[in-house]
Amino acid sequence: MRTRTWRGIAALAAILLVSANATAAQNSRWGANYFPNLTLTTQDGQPVRFYDDLIKGKIVAINLIYTTCKFACPLETARLAQVQKLLADRMGRDVFFYSITIDPEHDTPAVLKDYAEKFHAGPGWLFLTGSRADIDLISKKIGLYAAPDPSDPDGHVPNLLVGNEATGQWIRNSGVDNPKFLARTIGDWLNNWKTSKRELNTYAAAAPLKFSPGEYTFNQHCTACHTLGEGPHIGPDLLGVTTTRDRDWLARFIYAPDKMLADGDPIAKQLFDQYKNVRMPNLDLSREQVIALVNYLIKHDAESPGATPSVPRSSAPMPLMPFIDPYLRIQEALSADSVAGIADAAQRIASGAADIGPDATSIHAAAGLLAETEDLKSARVAFGTLSDAMMTYAKGASLAAGDGIHVAYCPMLRKYWLQKGTAISNPYYGKTMLDCGRIESSPPGIAR
Repeated sequence: MRTRTWRGIAALAAILLVSANATAAQNSRWGANYFPNLTLTTQDGQPVRFYDDLIKGKIVAINLIYTTCKFACPLETARLAQVQKLLADRMGRDVFFYSITIDPEHDTPAVLKDYAEKFHAGPGWLFLTGSRADIDLISKKIGLYAAPDPSDPDGHVPNLLVGNEATGQWIRNSGVDNPKFLARTIGDWLNNWKTSKRELNTYAAAAPLKFSPGEYTFNQHCTACHTLGEGPHIGPDLLGVTTTRDRDWLARFIYAPDKMLADGDPIAKQLFDQYKNVRMPNLDLSREQVIALVNYLIKHDAESPGATPSVPRSSAPMPLMPFIDPYLRIQEALSADSVAGIADAAQRIASGAADIGPDATSIHAAAGLLAETEDLKSARVAFGTLSDAMMTYAKGASLAAGDGIHVAYCPMLRKYWLQKGTAISNPYYGKTMLDCGRIESSPPGIAR
C-alpha cells in the first residue's frame, strides 16, 4: 500500500511539473519573442519601448484612439477614466493603461497631453504616438488593428486589450463595457485574485435589481461623462437639466449630438467650447431609449431636494383632441408608405404637448423625435413610441371618443394605433400588409 501511494504521489508530481512547464511555455509565447519592442512617444514627449518599458511584467489595458474622433473614442476614453477611478492607487503601481493614437500625423505629444487632461488621466495612464508603420505593426500584433473602411465613420472598433505579461493572461473586451466589470477583470482576474479585497456573495444574497429603462440607459451610457448632482465631470452635471433646457431640444441633442453640432446649433457649440472641445459622441440610442432617458431625468429632477412640488394630476383622463388631427395625418401617411407632411404634423403635436406641460412630456419628446425622422423605417419606429405615449397619457379612458376614432392593434408587431373607421389601415406595414390587425373594443391599459 505504501509503495503504491508513493508511486501515485510521484505520478502526480510529474503531471504537475509537466503542467507547470506547459504553462511557462505558454506564457513565454507572449513575451519578448512576440511583442515588438518599437519606440513610442508619450504625451510628455518621453520615448518608451513597447515591450521593455510598457508591457514586460505588468498588468495592462491597451486601446486605440484618435483625438478628433466623433464617435466611440470619447466614450471609450471616458469609460477608462471610470475604471481608473475604481482601481485607485493600483494605477501606476501594478496596473497601467496605454491609449495609442491611430492618427499620429495629427496627434502630437502636445495634442495627446491636452486630450489626456480633458479626461482626467492620472498616474499610470499614458497616451502614445509614433510612426504610422510602427503603430500599425503594434496594433496588428495585439489584435486591435482594423483596416480603413470608408463606410465606417469611426475608423476603428472600440476594443480594449487587457493582459498580464507575467502570467500570459490576455483577453480582448469592449472598451465601452461596464466600468465595474472592466475594473474587476483588470484588477482581480488578471492577478489571479491575489489582491482582491472583495468577498464573493452568493446569488441568493444578491439584492433584486430595480430600475427603469431610463435609469438603465443613463447608467450604461451617460455616467462616464456626467453626474446627477455631483458637479461637472467630463461633461456637465445633468441635475436640473430638464428645467433649464427645452425638453424637445434635449431629446434631439441626446439622439444626434454630432448632427446638431455640425449644423451649428448655438447651445451645442457653447457646450463644445465650454467643455474643452470634448465632443458628445453619438451613442446610437433608439428613439425609445432617448424618450425613456429624458423621462428618467424629468422624474429625477422632480424628486430632487429643492424641486418645486408638482401639482397632482387629476384622476380624470386628459383629452387627446389637440393631438388627434395631426396624429391621424401621420397614421394615414405611413399607411400609404409616405413620409409627406409627417414632420409638420409631428411639430404640431410637440407644440400642443408643450402647452399642456409636464403631464405631456412623453408625447412632446416622442413627437419631437418623430419630426426629425427622414426615412419611412425610422418614422414608423418613432410613430410607435408616440402612439404608446399618447395612450399612456390618456390612461386608456377616452381614446376612441368623437369622430369615429378607433383603437387598432397589430398582433404580429404587438403595436396599437388610432385611426378613423373600422377598416384596418396598418401604419407599421403600410401597403405590404395594410389590413393586418383588428379593432379593439377598448384601448390598452399601457403604463410605462
